Amino acid sequence: MKIEKLPSGSYRIRKTYKGQVYTVIFDCKPTQKEAVVAMAKELEKVQQKHEVMTFKLAYERYIESKRNVLSPSTIMGYNTIIRQTTEKFLDKRVSDITALDVQEEINLVAKKCGPKTVRNHHSLISAVLGVFSQNLKLTTTLPQKLKKEPYIPSDEDVRRILEHAKDTEYEIPILLACYGLRRSEICALQLEDIDGDIVHINKAMVPNENREWVIKSTKTTASTREVVIPMETADKIRARGYIYKGYPNCITNYLKRTERSLGMPQFSIHKLRHYFASKMSAMNVPEADIIRMGGWETDHVMKRIYRHSMEDKDKARQREISERFKDALLP
Repeated sequence: MKIEKLPSGSYRIRKTYKGQVYTVIFDCKPTQKEAVVAMAKELEKVQQKHEVMTFKLAYERYIESKRNVLSPSTIMGYNTIIRQTTEKFLDKRVSDITALDVQEEINLVAKKCGPKTVRNHHSLISAVLGVFSQNLKLTTTLPQKLKKEPYIPSDEDVRRILEHAKDTEYEIPILLACYGLRRSEICALQLEDIDGDIVHINKAMVPNENREWVIKSTKTTASTREVVIPMETADKIRARGYIYKGYPNCITNYLKRTERSLGMPQFSIHKLRHYFASKMSAMNVPEADIIRMGGWETDHVMKRIYRHSMEDKDKARQREISERFKDALLP
């Protein structure tokens, strides 16, 4: 067994066992016999620690340790992933799981799920093993991300939907969505959150791990914000005495029925955030202001999902430059 001297002056021995690397540190250089005995004790200790801990049990302990810091919807999402995990993998002892086992599990998930779901699945497995099997080095090959072009509703789409929703239970929620509010934020709003023409966004309605709707803090720190809406809309809210009394899914179902009856493309209420950012960009609103009004934490998400209007403006500028250059070439 190789004995390595570290820059600190200590000595180290390492051993790879079932795909995991185990390490023992000594203050003084050990003899070969001492090194072998120390490593044997380390492997025995690790084995005893994990001998009855299956991946399912490790997951349950992982969730319990983070229950007070993870959002209810995040835990519900994790539970969904675990239900999609094979019984064979769930029943494996953590100490026996190898990088190959993880790759095989991910291969099975990839047969029935899209790349995003597969990546989420792997992230959870990696997080759990990172706590309970710290020496395991994962080199999992994941499916390539799909490049999806998000649909941005047109002005005509939005106008027709708002006309259809006028004076219904869903008019105010859809209007607020057009100003960049998330469905979860709209459903959590109370009348006292409207101050003049300012909407104070500081909570969200989301499903918990038992699929019950609960009120919690906003998605991120940046999501807690103030949004200015037309005074006419604010007065209409005050006149009827509430924003929305139903469940989030009811808004989604209403929008689906409306789009179907109007014969227009199908899109979720979240796509109205796409519309909001697109219109703000087209109106030359500074990017920092769009991010703040929409409650994005960084510009990465906003740029990735809502880049279309920026690209349109870039093309318009390129056409202008091209025309000017043409005039220079052909006076």
